[in-house]
Amino acid sequence: MRIACAAFALLLGSFPALAQNVKITPIGSHPGELCANDRAIIFEDPTGVRFLYDAAQNVTDGNDPRLGAIHLVLLSHMHGDHVGDLKLKARGEGTCANSARVPAPNSTTAEVVAAKNAVLVTTRAMAGFVHNKVDAIDGSGSKPMDFCATLAVTVPVPAACSSRIDLPPRPKTRSKQGVEFTIVYSAHVNDVAPALLSKAEQDLLKADGAQLGYGPPVGFVVKFTNGLVAYLSSDTAVFGDMKTVIHDFHKANLAVINLGPNPGLFQSGAYAINDLLQPASVIFTHVNEAATEAGKLRANTQTAALMKQVKAPAYLAISERAMEFDGKGKCVSGC
Repeated sequence: MRIACAAFALLLGSFPALAQNVKITPIGSHPGELCANDRAIIFEDPTGVRFLYDAAQNVTDGNDPRLGAIHLVLLSHMHGDHVGDLKLKARGEGTCANSARVPAPNSTTAEVVAAKNAVLVTTRAMAGFVHNKVDAIDGSGSKPMDFCATLAVTVPVPAACSSRIDLPPRPKTRSKQGVEFTIVYSAHVNDVAPALLSKAEQDLLKADGAQLGYGPPVGFVVKFTNGLVAYLSSDTAVFGDMKTVIHDFHKANLAVINLGPNPGLFQSGAYAINDLLQPASVIFTHVNEAATEAGKLRANTQTAALMKQVKAPAYLAISERAMEFDGKGKCVSGC
């Protein structure tokens, strides 16, 4: 099912505005590098609202000290490298090409949501899965995780809850006072990592050679209070709405693009960025290769080849290196 335009918008507030830029800090396996398994990114609005985009396999647990305060967790889809079927054994352990990871039976997404009492921003189908995992972490004596009472949410919330996103699209709630989240289409699949399912469910699926999908995967458009509009692509192939919805309607001026061999933006990314999205700046993540060495881009990589083709200023999601962007999508610090 196509999501086309946005499914919802979420209002957040009230924090004193101290800075005028949005701070973006990737959280990966090896500090100072962009490594093969890196996906997770923390965004901080000038109001102080902070959210984690795809916990992935990049945190040690829900209390990873690099996280700090997290008010929301965005989940794009259920593949293990995004929902987090594994977690880091230790920061910097293993190689940049293959970090050391251990099982996360409840998912890193649920671990962070539970530890931070965060709002989960995803579809209802995926939210139900995370609810069960958070309940397992909290224990039988705790109140089950539920959906937030309204579309407009003030953070921090007293207890973890999920945004009320549904399909087909619902009218948006707009406000000049908060950060606005909108789900958008992603040309990908959304089957869950088998290790996160019960043994009975795994056996049932295996008997029919089946996979369990949790509705459509999603990307996000996030409108920050300083005017920055960020498109978070999730895993996706090129699709027409990149032009009509992301660029023309939402007017995204920063594109955070997932690369990797599936679904193939190494090959089509230049067209998607230069002709369809046309952002002021680009951040590359999810590269599925050890893209850097000593913090510098390795020359003979697919990432380096793509960066040469992109017209807009392009930056790497270097782990633990904070970047700051103004309201026009220009990097003003850390790039």
